[in-house]
Amino acid sequence: MDPTQLIVPGVLLLLIIGVLRSGIKFVPQNRAYIIERFGKYHSTKEAGLNFILPFIDRVAANRSLKEQAVDIPSQGGITKDNISLTVDGVLYFRVLDPYKATYGVDDYIFAVTQLAQTTMRSELGKMELDKTFEERDHLNANIVRSINEASGPWGIQVMRYEIKDIVPPSSVMNAMEAQMKAERVKRAQILESEGDRQSAINVAEGQKQAVVLAAEADKAEQILRAEGEAKAIIAVAEAQAEALRKVGEAANTVEGQKAIQLDLATKAIEAKQAIARESSVVLLPENGTDAASLVAQGMAIINEMNRRNPNSTGSQSGQGGNGSGMA
Repeated sequence: MDPTQLIVPGVLLLLIIGVLRSGIKFVPQNRAYIIERFGKYHSTKEAGLNFILPFIDRVAANRSLKEQAVDIPSQGGITKDNISLTVDGVLYFRVLDPYKATYGVDDYIFAVTQLAQTTMRSELGKMELDKTFEERDHLNANIVRSINEASGPWGIQVMRYEIKDIVPPSSVMNAMEAQMKAERVKRAQILESEGDRQSAINVAEGQKQAVVLAAEADKAEQILRAEGEAKAIIAVAEAQAEALRKVGEAANTVEGQKAIQLDLATKAIEAKQAIARESSVVLLPENGTDAASLVAQGMAIINEMNRRNPNSTGSQSGQGGNGSGMA
């Protein structure tokens, strides 16, 4: 057989295999192929094994269904209180409908980026400068909601928008720094005054407690001193009563009467000596020089007292003692 006759069938076989191979499409995971037939949309091929007609169908677009991050360039914006700001951010979105993303907009990435910039400027104009720093999360949520409302026909869903940096003008930065410095000084002064106030309160409380404790201690001391003095007075009174009782018991005897007579005579003599030392003129009774008469006068007083108490056993002894004394 002529070799040239084998070439033709071989070429035809290769062509058939090539045609069949071009009709088989393996779509990767999280991607979608837009198929057009004769230049018109035909179908959307999802992940897996798919077949198309060679030379009739073609892959018009290859769309990723993953979440994508797009950097939003820095842009200027004016706040509600007429402060110019420079803001940049990051936009996270994904393609929900490959058909709309292909035929609804020419370049959906460029379109969603421009939409994010314009929405950012619009949202900044609704807020004051302080709010842009304090309510950044609220600002991000408003931007996401506004973009999703506008990007619905494009088959795009914005997941979130994050502001990376907000840069105000240098004059505003200087004013903000001065304000923050004044606020820090104010807080420091407030804290210092609070500390002084608390310190004064603590000192006053300590002094109050010290005064109260001192008063309580003085009160306790006075009570103890009074109790001691009372006990001392009672002890002295008891001792004097005991002494008087013992003197009375001794005075009821003959020896006691004699001792009393001797004591009275001694005290009378001492009294006269004292008067003589103090004065040059001494007035004495007619018998004032007789010591025995003084003793007799004292014994008469004692006998009179014993007479008024006839039940006392010492009255007879006292009279006997007087008789012996008179003898």
